[in-house]
Amino acid sequence: MNAPHPAPPRPTASEDEARRLDAADPGHRHLFHVPPADGGRYPQAAYLAGNSLGLQPLATRDELLADLDAWRRLGVEGHLEAQRPWLPYHELLTEPAARLVGALPAETVVMNSLTVNLHLLMVSFYRPSGRRTRIVIEDSAFPSDSYAVRSQARFHGLDPDETVVRLRPRPGEETLRTEDVTDYLAAEGDRVALVLLGGVNYLTGELLDVPVITAAGRAAGAIVGWDLAHAAGNVPLRLHDWDVDFAAWCSYKYLNSGPGALAGAFVHERHLGDPTLQRFEGWWSTEAATRFEMTPVSRPPATVEAWQISNPPIFSMGPVRTSLELFDAVGMTTLRERSLRLTGYLERLLDEVTVDRPLTVLTPRDPARRGCQLSVRIGAGSAAELAKRLRSEHGVIADAREPDVVRFAPVPLYSTFHDCWRVAEALAATVAEVSR
Repeated sequence: MNAPHPAPPRPTASEDEARRLDAADPGHRHLFHVPPADGGRYPQAAYLAGNSLGLQPLATRDELLADLDAWRRLGVEGHLEAQRPWLPYHELLTEPAARLVGALPAETVVMNSLTVNLHLLMVSFYRPSGRRTRIVIEDSAFPSDSYAVRSQARFHGLDPDETVVRLRPRPGEETLRTEDVTDYLAAEGDRVALVLLGGVNYLTGELLDVPVITAAGRAAGAIVGWDLAHAAGNVPLRLHDWDVDFAAWCSYKYLNSGPGALAGAFVHERHLGDPTLQRFEGWWSTEAATRFEMTPVSRPPATVEAWQISNPPIFSMGPVRTSLELFDAVGMTTLRERSLRLTGYLERLLDEVTVDRPLTVLTPRDPARRGCQLSVRIGAGSAAELAKRLRSEHGVIADAREPDVVRFAPVPLYSTFHDCWRVAEALAATVAEVSR
């Protein structure tokens, strides 16, 4: 008989230690539905895929049913007579969304989906002229952003291969340095019309220096916009103070508002009411007080609501409102502090697991340069296959990005130190050591 293979070494951190950390720093897991585990020895999944789809808050179902019940009881009169009247319903989301991203209420609106909002904002803010035509994105931008900016270039009669500049990390590095962006803008800024970067990169988890890059872009004469899909609800933001021109974000990841949930948009107050900006308009683009006069010419308000087009989908807004109220109650400062503790703990565990395995953490080690996501590149096999095994054999739910990156997001609202410990244990058991 062949001798049994020795068990792979486990992280030195004990399960008891993880449990003690959770007792001292419990977070708000009790406010969420956590999926059951498909495998392993624990009843609940270790859910670290909130960077792809956040968990459902317990309050969402009842509050959504209450809005549905208003429709059942009141019909069309629910626009004015519902407990949360539908006509001004979107205003319930405005102030908490503004607080979340560090904006003024007049600068913030919840509407549409992320890429739709980016297109509507680029109608106003991507205005190529003369030499100034380029759009700067990161090479590892989320594909939807890449498709959007390339189509905007084509819409203006430009060649997207020449117009869209994709900034790449330095050879041998995984992430952009701030100076890589600012140096390009200093050298080529007179040809840049728009800078549109991800606040937190979806693949690597890198948090870009939003205020520094924004200042560099504006100093070069460019408009600076941000895709905050992986930043909103993940890291503190101060869009107004940072002088960002525009931004958009989704709410189904860290904002836990459900698959395909409504997105947010920001336009800095210096642009509000500017009659020279082109916008697409619709019924909700005009002033609310005159909306039912049914006149043929829009009178847009001097707020970001001028970028709205259609009346809001109430049953899609409900889960966003519920989630934003939760963020208001807990606070981004508290969440960021816990995020640093959780992510630092997971990083320490991964350091022990990856040292002898074909695994590499891509995310910056500096906590100031990342949110709560740690991305791991696998040296052999398929990322999707590894994620499948983690789930089926250990009850760990992570997110794979083919061909070779598995992303782990210990979300501070509901993830636990024990979840992080389970990730390390599962990787140690699933990925074989490299022979020395």
